[in-house]
Amino acid sequence: MTSDDGRGADKVIKVLLAEDQGMVREALAALLGLEPDIEVVAQVGRGDEVLAAAREADVDVALLDIEMPGRTGIEAAAELRAALPAVKVVVLTTFGGPGHLRDAMESGARAFLVKDAPAAQLAAAVRKVLAGERVIDPALAAAALAEGANPLTDREREVLRAAAGGATNAELAAALHLSQGTVRNYLSSLLYTSPSQQDSTRTRKPSTT
Repeated sequence: MTSDDGRGADKVIKVLLAEDQGMVREALAALLGLEPDIEVVAQVGRGDEVLAAAREADVDVALLDIEMPGRTGIEAAAELRAALPAVKVVVLTTFGGPGHLRDAMESGARAFLVKDAPAAQLAAAVRKVLAGERVIDPALAAAALAEGANPLTDREREVLRAAAGGATNAELAAALHLSQGTVRNYLSSLLYTSPSQQDSTRTRKPSTT
């Protein structure tokens, strides 16, 4: 059985954390370690160490900084997709440009988040990518949408445009000829709501700053 934030009943998710700044890496590991169903089983500080560490630790999810020595997180994600396709990749960045988002998705990443996202949001993303979902920070998605070409599907872009005006899920469903459940799934994949906000019926306009 799985909860709304993707949490399974028994499975412990094995995570690899790749971040070249030691303090940031240790802080992320400590925060994720507070989650009962997530265990950071491997940590590396270089992109060219990711594949070997992921293989040795038999990880489920890899959290990759986008800028690392040896290889970028995007290059490491592409390596993982080729060699260990079952490993789900979450790219973390302080660089929120739409180009980075496109590159990350094309490399096989299932999630793209900024590093200062709340810990609960990061943990929820880990669970969701393991469940086969895609997770994109809404501000980054909005920026990609504004530039035109982006990795979102046509339907995701349509929902994002409609939601930007602050419509309720019911209003979005009626306007787009979708069920309210489908609308919630689209918005959840774009991180419009945190786990504590799942019962809210109104979406909030994403920041584009």
